[in-house]
Amino acid sequence: MSVLRLIQFTDPHLYRSETETLRGIATLPALKAALADAQQSSAWPPEVVLVTGDLVQDDPGGYAHIRRVFGSLGMPVLCIPGNHDDPAVMHRELGADPFTVGGFSDFGAWRIVLLDSCLPGSASGRLSEKTLAQLDHALRAADGRHCLVTLHHHPVPMSSRWLDRVGLDNAEEFWNVIDRHHNVRAILWGHVHQSYEGLRRDVRLLATPSTCAQFVPHADEFAVDRRPPAYRTLELQSDGSLLTEVVWVEKRVVGSSHSVCSAA
Repeated sequence: MSVLRLIQFTDPHLYRSETETLRGIATLPALKAALADAQQSSAWPPEVVLVTGDLVQDDPGGYAHIRRVFGSLGMPVLCIPGNHDDPAVMHRELGADPFTVGGFSDFGAWRIVLLDSCLPGSASGRLSEKTLAQLDHALRAADGRHCLVTLHHHPVPMSSRWLDRVGLDNAEEFWNVIDRHHNVRAILWGHVHQSYEGLRRDVRLLATPSTCAQFVPHADEFAVDRRPPAYRTLELQSDGSLLTEVVWVEKRVVGSSHSVCSAA
């Protein structure tokens, strides 16, 4: 394929209950609205869907909704855990096609690497020595493919004092691995509930807003933004370049405001 089209959804924070809210947003209706918006756009259908962490809000009952929402789309759904997920439960609940949790997947000229950055009991993240070794192997053995690396926690500062306390603890070790390879074209993450685009040594750096509530950028203290839910589209070209856009879902799905909380 000359172009690999992906859509990334991140941080849906689902519960077993279909009506539960978080930070004023009913999370399942918001995810469904984001997916419906994508399905009505020119970006649909993609070849791959990415779901980059915090699939649930500390409630394993939410994974059943992930199966229902994404399981019948007829395309691979690549997932990684976030700090509100239980990786073991996530592997069990999403352990069959079309879902892939972790590892890497190849599509034409591209390899998509899926990293687990969860640190048990913490909102921040860390890549274990085993995961770093798996990343190094995935990049080294990519057989000429371009690589997109995904993780939940941000590996660069977001210029937000509170948020940067819960980023990737061992970002330097992560970048030591990335810098050993010349086939990495982009790093993609969630967790920060806001849009970000940067560049580091010709590697694109991309963060994507949540399908529920957003965080105010560059804030010293936790604050909820008024921006609507969102998702990201990506077109990965066979020459290693990519086109990407954050799409804001203007029809917000609002629930009770009592669920505002301060953990990423």
